Amino acid sequence: FRSRKGRGAHKGRSYDRSRRDRQRGNHQGGFGGPGPRGRLDDIDGDVTMSDNPQDNSSQHRLKYDKKWLMTALEKICSVPFTPVQFHVDHDRAHFYVYDTSAAIALRKCSHKITDTDGYKFLYILKFFCCSYLATNVCSGYLSQQCMAKRFDGSQQALDLNNIRTDPDLVSHKIEVTLNRKTHMEAVITIIEENIPELTCLNLSNNRIHKLDELSELVAKVPNLKTLNLSHNELKSDRELDKVKGLKLVELWLNRNPLCLYFKDQASYIRSDGNDLPPPIGFDVETPTTIPPCKGSCFGSDEIKAVILRFLQQYYSIYDSGDRQPLLDAYHDGASLSLTTPYSTQNPSRSSLGEYHKDTRNLKRIKDTTMRFRLLKHTRLNVVAFINELPKTQHDIASFTVDVNTYTNTLLSFTVSGVFKEVAVDGKSRDSTMAFSRVFVTVPAGGSGLCIVNDQLFIRMATTEEIRRAFVAPAPTPSSSPVPTLTAPQQEMLTAFSLKSGMNLEWSQKCLQDNEWDFNRAAQIFTQLKTDGHIPDVAFIK
Repeated sequence: FRSRKGRGAHKGRSYDRSRRDRQRGNHQGGFGGPGPRGRLDDIDGDVTMSDNPQDNSSQHRLKYDKKWLMTALEKICSVPFTPVQFHVDHDRAHFYVYDTSAAIALRKCSHKITDTDGYKFLYILKFFCCSYLATNVCSGYLSQQCMAKRFDGSQQALDLNNIRTDPDLVSHKIEVTLNRKTHMEAVITIIEENIPELTCLNLSNNRIHKLDELSELVAKVPNLKTLNLSHNELKSDRELDKVKGLKLVELWLNRNPLCLYFKDQASYIRSDGNDLPPPIGFDVETPTTIPPCKGSCFGSDEIKAVILRFLQQYYSIYDSGDRQPLLDAYHDGASLSLTTPYSTQNPSRSSLGEYHKDTRNLKRIKDTTMRFRLLKHTRLNVVAFINELPKTQHDIASFTVDVNTYTNTLLSFTVSGVFKEVAVDGKSRDSTMAFSRVFVTVPAGGSGLCIVNDQLFIRMATTEEIRRAFVAPAPTPSSSPVPTLTAPQQEMLTAFSLKSGMNLEWSQKCLQDNEWDFNRAAQIFTQLKTDGHIPDVAFIK
């Protein structure tokens, strides 16, 4: 590893007993006595200093341990520092620090530490400008810490994806480029020394174009099973010969130039010349049906009653000829957005063409100004836009409701279902569409809701949705839910409402559709309820 720019690491030689002994002598320029005034070399931070000859004989071993020395230095050093790669070489102790400020502060500590014999230590600091050794020691230490952070011990997996942009390395101006031989070798060495039992290695997004160094993994990381080399710059499948000794179960190579040479995935998978083993089968029963939908989720009966009452009122107006009364349903600062599925085909050829011109699908609309323009603001603009949409007939029985958020001051819920467009002559079109609508509301009045945000998503209905659409009878909107009936009909209506649990409006509709035959109406009701075709609004009284 190397430092991107600036000075390299700073190497501190803690003290030198042989130098101290020579300076205690009566040579020219020296001073007698047990506490000599040692000379601090005049050095420039950008100049590499050479080592003076030292007596490295075995009798001059380091007398004091690391703990004593570091504690003494920390007490008098004005700048906090972290010693890196502390080691002893005969009678000398060496360590490194990260930055210049700590190095300069340590330099000022010379002759300020007194040992138990009454002698002052000579502390010599040397700057190494672009020193390969010093730079690589500090860089390697930081890189090792970075790799430790990216290691998952439970999975024995190391994720080095795009490591050159790791914030910890970038903040110290350390560049780790795994397409360089020395950098990759350093990483493999760290793996060998610390996690040789590694089973999964991710080297994606590192601009790797050769795999020479990875051949060492065969001997150094024998348990490796998964190797991710995707999003690199491997141009030839011959590079894979260099890792063929690995006993891999998974090898990821997607988004490499070499993939362009294969016509299809089958030839790409078999690029090693060997067919894949047959798939493993399991003797389990394959499910034949999709679990049925669980229906609506309200959270509580109180919220359910409020939402169903709101939806019944909202869509009775929405499906009427005049949607202007919906002004009362929206907040003054309300907003609305309309979205349709992203499609590459011509919108005019789609059945959703009427809605495509106003869609705010962020995958389709890239311009921020247009995105803002397609978002309808204030209730006047919202309702004016709704009035311009095609006339519709919603299948209330198809509605499902999911409450997203509920507090004392906010209620957010999603309603989904199907609808048909209604032509001017009152006839509905053949196409059935599906919708999903998120209402964000706040309390209004006693138990009402006021819409502050409305997100409408429209798509074409599926075959199953079309088959089940508009099966249950829809109530006919009227100002009076119970028109004038004969005495026997009124008595039958009350009894049927009590027995079925439906409100009077839906009970009357069911009896009318069955020509006031109580038993047949009860049979049809039971069947529709079992099939889930009767909406929740039918039971609001």
